[in-house]
Amino acid sequence: MLFIVAALALMGVLLGAAAHTPLPLFLAAAGAIGAWLLVFFIRERTGHKGS
Repeated sequence: MLFIVAALALMGVLLGAAAHTPLPLFLAAAGAIGAWLLVFFIRERTGHKGS
């Protein structure tokens, strides 16, 4: 239960911070995070075939 409360509080802080940033900066940060997640996904899928 404490984990859920902490997760909701953190999400509220992050969404509140995102609401006060300019839209181009928010979109650039979202694109950078999305690209990083895509690279991480590709590396995880292709890097562990031999193990």
